[in-house]
Amino acid sequence: MLRLQGQLDERYTDASSEDLDARIAVAKSTLGDRVFILGHHYQRDEVIRWADARGDSYRLSVLAQEAEKAEYIVFCGVHFMAESADVLTGDHQQVILPDLNAGCSMADMADLDEVEEAWEALAATTDISRVIPITYMNSSAALKAFVGRHGGAVCTSTNARAVLDWALGKGLRAGKESVGASGSGDKVLFFPDQHLGRNTGLAMGYGLDDMRVWNPRFERGGLTEADCKDATLLLWKGHCSVHQRFRPEHIEAFRAEHPDGIVVTHPECSYEVCQMADHVGSTDFIIRTVNEAPVGATIGVGTEIHLVNRLNDETPDKTVLSLDPLVCPCSTMFRIDAPHLCWVLENLVEGQVVNRIAVDPNTAEGARVALQRMLEIV
Repeated sequence: MLRLQGQLDERYTDASSEDLDARIAVAKSTLGDRVFILGHHYQRDEVIRWADARGDSYRLSVLAQEAEKAEYIVFCGVHFMAESADVLTGDHQQVILPDLNAGCSMADMADLDEVEEAWEALAATTDISRVIPITYMNSSAALKAFVGRHGGAVCTSTNARAVLDWALGKGLRAGKESVGASGSGDKVLFFPDQHLGRNTGLAMGYGLDDMRVWNPRFERGGLTEADCKDATLLLWKGHCSVHQRFRPEHIEAFRAEHPDGIVVTHPECSYEVCQMADHVGSTDFIIRTVNEAPVGATIGVGTEIHLVNRLNDETPDKTVLSLDPLVCPCSTMFRIDAPHLCWVLENLVEGQVVNRIAVDPNTAEGARVALQRMLEIV
């Protein structure tokens, strides 16, 4: 998806870190409760220090909805997160993304046209009323709207299992009947991350033979009619560029050097990596695992490097290491920096809203249905 972010002027690009910190502090203080800054765990330290709340995509989607008093939600994350915040927040609120180029390569691996084509192909092959579309939070508002209109829901790495349980009729938490009766589907089209879908399905007791990968570049996803009919989980051929870097040999090297070490990975990592890990879970799960590890433990983590380094700094009684020796950051999340944060806040002080993320009402309506289902299921 093409997004255009204008060049900042020299007041921001040439400013020292000390000057930017002082100016951000003044602007934030001036705005007071009118602004609420959300910071994703993968943000660099110079940004996350200013967040009123930090979290993964699931927690931030909840916090955005709960921040009813703030006029401005400054989302230090990526584009799809800001879209979700705009969908969930009130009409009196405006969501701002400090850098419009902060996108997500995974989210861009599935677009509305491709998903609609897949849906039509499946409808020609199987009973489409029994197929439940589930989209990962890492997707556009347009895809969330598609899911909402076709009886599905959004999920995150935190709640993927609960959402798939709901979609496949394996149970609904007491008091959550408003999201619809469970048992409504016997097949799921899961996009855009194949790894989260596969690892979640395996944790639920499904086997690899219950899954097929849907490649949107090929007719009928590169599958036979029998594949489409037999599979319980149709997994979109998409991935996270950061988490796909982790390999089994990284875990082997870590264990050779730290025989008593603990390995924890994100479910966006490959099946082979997650099978070798001691623990697999969402960003919040990884944080809890590190915090609950015994004093003196060495923990090898398979997720984005800014979070890994922050966990190492914040738990001095443990050693937290990245499993990837090349420590590749999330390049799009990395676009949010102190100059851009300072720029949006100082513009707000002057009464100007820049980089507003606004989802059109028709798309927002469908996306809201899918997001609310997610929030009600878990």
